Amino acid sequence: MATFSGLNLLFFSFFIASGAISVVSGTVFTIRNNCRFTVWPGILTGQGAQLSDGGFTLSPGASVAITAPAGWSGRIWGRTGCNFDGSGSGSCQTGDCGNKLKCNGAGGKPPATLAEFTIGTGGAKDFYDVSLVDGYNVKMGITTQGGSGDCQNVGCVSDLNAICPNDLRVSNAGNVVACKSACEAFGKPEYCCTGSFSTPQTCPPTNYSRIFKGACPKAYSYAYDDASSTFTCANANYAIVFCP
Repeated sequence: MATFSGLNLLFFSFFIASGAISVVSGTVFTIRNNCRFTVWPGILTGQGAQLSDGGFTLSPGASVAITAPAGWSGRIWGRTGCNFDGSGSGSCQTGDCGNKLKCNGAGGKPPATLAEFTIGTGGAKDFYDVSLVDGYNVKMGITTQGGSGDCQNVGCVSDLNAICPNDLRVSNAGNVVACKSACEAFGKPEYCCTGSFSTPQTCPPTNYSRIFKGACPKAYSYAYDDASSTFTCANANYAIVFCP
């Protein structure tokens, strides 16, 4: 996919007949790492331009501001335990996107905590959430900056790795580094909400998703967890924070 050029990131000003200036700009995502360890953010675009080549390194305490155009949709996640060489080749313990630093259109391998966005156009609402549907690997929060409407700060700030059931654990060198979703772990329709379980009525929460929901009540815990997990805000910027 084409990279998001510097020209696209500029703010454009238009003079109108009255002499006033109307500034049209994108939504700013400030991605911050508050963890005590390095995180390698990954970005997958669903609609719109690819941002920052889809991935980069974020040292403890560092932050990066990225501007997304109106109408952009996609997901942002954190990769952990990565090791890349000078050419950007390597791998990650969690959230890997195909053995490369710059994901460039590749998604992260579950389990991974996801920040998901659909940015509105023409003043329409943005939709956003933190999702555990693909499992969990690192604490994550979304903080709204400005905006109007029911703009809530959301996320999963509990350490789910510490309470992850044994049959969902992903371990490395004896340490739990991620927690699978029940769908990822077992692949059964009743956990994945597929087949005869493909409606909200036939796919209720499970004991596994209830563990996720209890620890992180404002995060998506399974496929039909919309009512308490999707949030809206208009004309806002957002901070996506690892280990908030």
